[in-house]
Amino acid sequence: MENTTLKSIAEHYETPVYVYDGDKIQKQYHRLKNAFKDVEKLRINYACKALSNISILSLIRSYGSGLDTVSIQEVQLGIKSGFKPKEIIFTPNGVSLEEIEKVAEIGVQINIDNLSTLEQFGTKYPNVPVCIRINPHVMAGGNSNISVGHIDSKFGISIHQIPHILRIVENTKMQINGVHMHTGSDILDIDVFLYAAEILFNTALKFENLEFLDFGSGFKVPYRSGDIETNIEELGEKLSERFNRFCETYGKHLELVFEPGKFLVSEAGYFLTKVNSVKQTTSTVFAQVNSGFNHLIRPMFYGSHHEIINISNSKGKQRFYTVVGYICETDTFGSNRKINEISEGDFLAFKNAGAYCFSMSSNYNSRYRPAEILWHNKQAHLIRNKETFEELIQNQILIGFKKTVATD
Repeated sequence: MENTTLKSIAEHYETPVYVYDGDKIQKQYHRLKNAFKDVEKLRINYACKALSNISILSLIRSYGSGLDTVSIQEVQLGIKSGFKPKEIIFTPNGVSLEEIEKVAEIGVQINIDNLSTLEQFGTKYPNVPVCIRINPHVMAGGNSNISVGHIDSKFGISIHQIPHILRIVENTKMQINGVHMHTGSDILDIDVFLYAAEILFNTALKFENLEFLDFGSGFKVPYRSGDIETNIEELGEKLSERFNRFCETYGKHLELVFEPGKFLVSEAGYFLTKVNSVKQTTSTVFAQVNSGFNHLIRPMFYGSHHEIINISNSKGKQRFYTVVGYICETDTFGSNRKINEISEGDFLAFKNAGAYCFSMSSNYNSRYRPAEILWHNKQAHLIRNKETFEELIQNQILIGFKKTVATD
């Protein structure tokens, strides 16, 4: 998206505001699909926890995508946006058996990552097909918050517990129709991912009636100019060849499934803010914007990098700024960043704001969550209104207390 377009949206809809480039989402979807064109059965299930606005879900559904969900509320959002239950997989962690049962009643594919839950569910519903999430004990990259395949992870059933899984399946006579893994985000080493895939293949051979293998996702996207990313084309070539050979060994063509979230929407997103003030201290020049970690927490929570550009002064001389928010906490978006000269009233755009940005926002400091805009077919479409004070307090209940004055 052009800076002039972003600036126009910022002026029209007010800031802070999230903007998503629909063309970029579509490009990423087809890039992944084309990388695995040699696989007979391919399914992409968008991991909607990354960005769950129902218009975004509807857009991605129009490309032929399925949906990966982690809560019953995400399942309901998917159905609201047009997905059929059979197009949705439910991959929760640590939820109650009751929630899994409610999702199963809807007709959604269940994915279980806990031995206890597997046995309870299989005992009560032996005829409901279930996918099993394994933990391959393979680190995919990134820090411990986003690499979920390590041995101490709370996600998945350890590969060392496969005998326990087989015992439960035999005792309950439950149906296992899929095996799943997810090693975490920011995958760079294709060979490491392929090593984890071999573990998935070996596990799959222990089950006779599988329909699909789910390889998760976690593909890295570039966060700055010249940044490295997952080579999707190389992965597609190597994994497709190995998957096809596995299907020959297994005796039928299974469906190869991925569940990308960040890969589809991260680069499509821009977060637009306005500079409230420029503050010079003894050692730092602060650009203070009309937002904070209530709207974009990833830099403070994960230490993630979001490139910051001045869309009001795209040709200006560059200076060093520390960009901070208006929250009554330390909410630093970027320290000593080289940005085109900033003046009060300028609009700044944060890149890579499509994944885990609005979806992790809050009302901290009683601030309103911002509007969301979808840029599609060269038009800006409002897909979420900015919150109002009435919406902020709509679920609060006021109890009136009489003022009392202490007396001697």
